[in-house]
Amino acid sequence: MARGLLLMLLAVVLVGCLGPQPRPDNSLNRQLEQLGTSRDPSLSGPWLALINGDGGRERVSLIDLRNRRPVPLPGLNRPDTQPISVSVDGRGEQLALVRQLEGRTELVLYRRSSQSLRLIAMAPAGVPRQVQIRADGRELAVQVSRSGLWQVDLIQLP
Repeated sequence: MARGLLLMLLAVVLVGCLGPQPRPDNSLNRQLEQLGTSRDPSLSGPWLALINGDGGRERVSLIDLRNRRPVPLPGLNRPDTQPISVSVDGRGEQLALVRQLEGRTELVLYRRSSQSLRLIAMAPAGVPRQVQIRADGRELAVQVSRSGLWQVDLIQLP
């Protein structure tokens, strides 16, 4: 009995030494639930980009974490596209996106200030799957399938 009590006290002391454990921000989670299911988060500075949807239609969302509000993305979310991967730069100005459009998978760069999309060609040709934009917005890391092999391309942005 004394040995069991000693082991229990030791366990409590060890758990106490671990310090505070990371916990999700439940208020943000409740807010995101209003947007539907969420996946593929990208966090850079005060910006959270993710893919969310309900009813079978998915779209890209950008959340300004300073005021916890979605930011409008005019011209980005078309009803005939399916987002696959998204990433945001540290200023929240550029979003890199892998999406499917009319049966092809493409890599695009969206600029919020001009509400413009630019297709980024894969050279050599390949099928992009996942993208990350550097915090300063000057470079992309893209997972690409070529001839049955996965590769990573680093693409400099002008």
